[in-house]
Amino acid sequence: MAAQSTLMSPPVFNGEHYHIWAVKMKAFFRGQGLWQYVEENRQPPLLGQNPTLNQMRLHEEETAKAPRALSHIHAAVTDLVFTRIMAYETPKKAWDKLREEYMGSTTTRNMQVLNLRREFEMQRIQESEKVKDYVDRLMGVVNKIRLLGVELTNMRVVEKVLVSLPERFESKISSLEDSRDMGQVTLTELVHALHTQEQRRLLRQEDVGEGAMMATYKTKPVQGNNRRYASEKKGQEMSNGQ
Repeated sequence: MAAQSTLMSPPVFNGEHYHIWAVKMKAFFRGQGLWQYVEENRQPPLLGQNPTLNQMRLHEEETAKAPRALSHIHAAVTDLVFTRIMAYETPKKAWDKLREEYMGSTTTRNMQVLNLRREFEMQRIQESEKVKDYVDRLMGVVNKIRLLGVELTNMRVVEKVLVSLPERFESKISSLEDSRDMGQVTLTELVHALHTQEQRRLLRQEDVGEGAMMATYKTKPVQGNNRRYASEKKGQEMSNGQ
């Protein structure tokens, strides 16, 4: 029972990382069937004349949802944050106040989205950078945009990765385009395919390097034998001359 109670507890917001807390709280409210009362300020339906016992019970349950949602918000913030919303009596007003306080106004959010989109478009993979490192860096920007409520589709992220790739991946891109519709390729599949090609390329470079070292190593004894043969021949000629 204690473990179940812990799992059902909402995450606590202390004034930092509001975007992450808001995503977790939305999931929590949806799991409790309360998100409509937070997002839309939903009101329970009015009872008709001569309601049945079942209708009365359902009406009482719906009427209790808004206060319960508000109590969850109160429980999910520290005392310092609570003082910002303690005067609001509906969950929507309290939620909107927190969003405005820690996320900024609509104009501010739009400016943040605009700057992040520009940063997303400017991302490029470095010549010596690994694909996974580049995708991790790119997804950091994508997640910031998504936390602001703007969706970037899988296709858009995949297109961005493909456009940013250097020439060494052209053969793999061509094979992907020939094998299936690029609109159906997930980011995970693309990264796995590119990582595989990257590893094969590194192995080929290591094989070439080892081959060159072996060739150099085999050449040295031959040169030594040639010197020894020339020395012996010269000594034999001197002996014959004497």
